[in-house]
Amino acid sequence: MLRAPVLDYSADEALTKSEHDEQRWWIAELLRRALSLELRCATDLARLWQQQGRAAPARDLLAPTYTRFTEGFATADLKAAKVLLATFG
Repeated sequence: MLRAPVLDYSADEALTKSEHDEQRWWIAELLRRALSLELRCATDLARLWQQQGRAAPARDLLAPTYTRFTEGFATADLKAAKVLLATFG
């Protein structure tokens, strides 16, 4: 699974720190974490829907999230999403 680096700040603290210290990289890190979590959730829900015979909605849910990634395709989460998407044809 794709794991974000461990930070010593909560999301709210990181945003406050980035605004105070003008360290905008914190915002990018938070967005990466959010996208990773979105992919994980979309993959799990798409897998459930596929098992329930709802392949089209499952593909429509997962595909847009997967295509937002531009790197990290060797990670377990992206590999799992790709395999699941391939089952939809």
